[in-house]
Amino acid sequence: MRDIPELGIGIGWRPEIADAVEGLSGVDWVEAVAENLCAGHLPDSLVRLRERGVTVVPHGVSLGLGGAERPDARRLADLAERAEALGSPLVTEHIAFVRAGGPLTASPVLEAGHLLPVPRTRDALRVLCENVRIAQDALPVPLAVENIAALISWPGEEMSEGQFLAELVERTGVRLLIDVANLHTNRVNRGEDPAKALDELPVEAIAYVHVAGGVERDGVWHDTHAHPVTRPVLDVLAELRSRIAPPGVLLERDDDFPPASELAGELTVIRETLTITAHAGTATAMAGPTATATATATATATATATATATATATATATATGEPATLSHPAAGARRDARPGTLLVAPSVPSVPSVPRQLPSADDTSDSSTDAARERLALREAALLSALVAGTPVPEGFDTRRVRVQSRALAAKRADVIAKVAPELPGILGGGYRPAFLSYAANRPMRAGYRRDALDFAEHLLIEGRPEDPVARRELTSWWQERAGSRPPRRATRLVRRARAALAGR
Repeated sequence: MRDIPELGIGIGWRPEIADAVEGLSGVDWVEAVAENLCAGHLPDSLVRLRERGVTVVPHGVSLGLGGAERPDARRLADLAERAEALGSPLVTEHIAFVRAGGPLTASPVLEAGHLLPVPRTRDALRVLCENVRIAQDALPVPLAVENIAALISWPGEEMSEGQFLAELVERTGVRLLIDVANLHTNRVNRGEDPAKALDELPVEAIAYVHVAGGVERDGVWHDTHAHPVTRPVLDVLAELRSRIAPPGVLLERDDDFPPASELAGELTVIRETLTITAHAGTATAMAGPTATATATATATATATATATATATATATATATGEPATLSHPAAGARRDARPGTLLVAPSVPSVPSVPRQLPSADDTSDSSTDAARERLALREAALLSALVAGTPVPEGFDTRRVRVQSRALAAKRADVIAKVAPELPGILGGGYRPAFLSYAANRPMRAGYRRDALDFAEHLLIEGRPEDPVARRELTSWWQERAGSRPPRRATRLVRRARAALAGR
């Protein structure tokens, strides 16, 4: 496997902030959601960035490498095509499952519309390793996989997160994309220590790092990617940097996009955190153990001052319309150099390639892996059904947390539908969201968000809604233009209601 290059400092490219990203100084690379790209028709913004020498990494969200089924060959081919079209040095995906059911459970396929955690068990690890190997063989560039945030914990787990990731790397040679915001999320939601996870996982396998914002509500941390990066997340980044200089660090933002000045301020704070931690570690190493407390205190105080300065600068920028700047001396250090050079002390060599290990004999047994897939399929389908179809919560799960996750999935689904089909909120007005959440309570997504929008509209029309005749005509016209047929007439609606009533007896 080829070495992963030094990427430097990057930001997640999204269409909503394409112009802002192009205008930001000191951005060495960007990451784009792979499923939102068409290899033959790349967005002009990404083409311009590539022409400027900015690396673009496709970030997949739909493979479901942690699912019981083997990765879909078409999805893998699409990911490979996008990597080649972008000239990317690697591609990334998640250690998660996004769908369940199907042939292994003799039940309909359920779509989560979100990344869900896999159980840290031997069965799940065996399946994940085989899925990762299949993906590695299908992709033209190295693969890195990301740890995810979770609201819920699986009962009967056999490994910690760090142990699970370490065994995955040992068995497959895959690279890691470590999301420090997700480590913080799991600390709040599942009581897991980020430092312990970093101690256990092979940091030399890290391809790059994600940093993102979130918010805490009622003791639950929501990894929103729609809020500023918080101090606890930056502290986890500092913990990671004290162990290794990652090849790249990237700021993620997926919603509620702030002005470019605020994005620039967050990138500056990330650079500061990396630089301060590196300098503190160097000073400690040179002075010996007696300097540890002083160096740590200095780094913490300086990072806090930086965060305060950024907040002040951002507030000033918001009020005056001027770009945010920082007065801290380190913010002006080496302005002529690539920001990526701040990540690595001069004496630290580039990260060596992680050798791909051959799996142990028990992992290569087709029968044992197939049996593990069947067991995993049943567990994942039962959980996903509780989350999206309103079935009973499987034994051993925290029922309250599962309900919180279920509401979060439905809310995200409503938000995405509003973006995919903005006409629906326009037609339904303030009634859109409650109507969709009621619809989604026991109706899983069938085949992606666009199909989901059509199904939602059809459901409303079958129920004779909306009550306003003008809005109902608009919804009927919208549905007809996209579905290619007429909505069910009154007689058909009555028959369907009768069948549904009989089925519910």
